[in-house]
Amino acid sequence: MIHPTAIIDPKADIDSNVEIGPYSIIEANVQIGSGTIVGPHVVIQQHVTIGPDCHIFQYASIGAVPQAIKFKGEETILKIGRGTIVREFVTINRGTEFGGGITEVGEENLLMAYVHIAHDCKTGRRVILANNATLAGHITIEDFVTIGGLVAIHQFVRVGKYAYIGGKSAVVKDIPPYVIAAGDRAKLHGLNSVGLKRQGFSQDTLSLLKKTYRIFFRIGLTLNEAIERVKAEVDQVPEVVNLIKFIKSSQRGITR
Repeated sequence: MIHPTAIIDPKADIDSNVEIGPYSIIEANVQIGSGTIVGPHVVIQQHVTIGPDCHIFQYASIGAVPQAIKFKGEETILKIGRGTIVREFVTINRGTEFGGGITEVGEENLLMAYVHIAHDCKTGRRVILANNATLAGHITIEDFVTIGGLVAIHQFVRVGKYAYIGGKSAVVKDIPPYVIAAGDRAKLHGLNSVGLKRQGFSQDTLSLLKKTYRIFFRIGLTLNEAIERVKAEVDQVPEVVNLIKFIKSSQRGITR
């Protein structure tokens, strides 16, 4: 059902099973999948693709041009994956040509009120951003990450799988997978053990990750020394391999 006060460009591709509320504006070159609900007073600007079964609440701004000085009006896009919930006053900007041309929100994300996702960011599957969490440009958030309220994350930072960032944190370096980080500036506070258990991680895997965490972050080794020691002393289960790979590929440095 589309409310008669909604303004929809004829060049928008809206599935017949989409609900659009009063006074919302949908621009050209927007695609919205089946089962998605767009609340009242939402603005969805051009070059946005929204997957099926999403719910976008009132006053959200989706697909506005980037807040980037180098952006010169080039045609870039925003994609939002299936089943994502976008709460009130969320703002998500399109990508930039110099940043790859795409901002991408993954499947089954929960973006709480006043979240901001800037240009060229990418979030994985089942990511939670609590109220007022802010992503600067070019940030990568991997699967199953939870980011607390009032968190600010610096440009080009990566956050690894299953990490948890506590509220009111300022994140300026990469956050490894499977950990808890918090503070200004953010520091590590151990494994995200509760979250990992909830996601079905076995006790054996948790023990190996705990041993790996200790070697990397608690006994004063350099990262290169820690990598060699982990390879020599810890069983190379996929989670340990992923943690090593993440750390070795860091460009901004690792939060410790």
